[in-house]
Amino acid sequence: METTEKILIRVYKDSDFPAIQRLNESEGWTNLASKPDVVKAAWLHSNVAFVAEQQGEIIGCMRGMTDQFITLYICELLIAENRRGEGIGKALLAHVHALYPETRMEMLASSTSQSYYEAHGYRPFYGFRKTFNE
Repeated sequence: METTEKILIRVYKDSDFPAIQRLNESEGWTNLASKPDVVKAAWLHSNVAFVAEQQGEIIGCMRGMTDQFITLYICELLIAENRRGEGIGKALLAHVHALYPETRMEMLASSTSQSYYEAHGYRPFYGFRKTFNE
């Protein structure tokens, strides 16, 4: 998509949720797409919630949490597949980290996104996860 209109990064609002769910569905994130009420509640209760918008279309989103001093945890970062490679994810990460510049930024990454993060200066670390259904 070739356009001269600037990408706007702004705070999430409730009316953005259907577009975020469409991004989840198109990415194949069935664990999120199949639980819209729970996912919407997560967006409403996260203190880091931003979207990237261009010409009224949500083309990316980021949800996370921070204590504002030590840790900035990115729960989800998702860019529309047809808009990847344009720097939208990098802009979202930079925007949020600029709000909390002293924090360390942490996130989970899939095996397919690992090389992207490593190329941008992130380093892997070891962690654990347990869901309540296990």
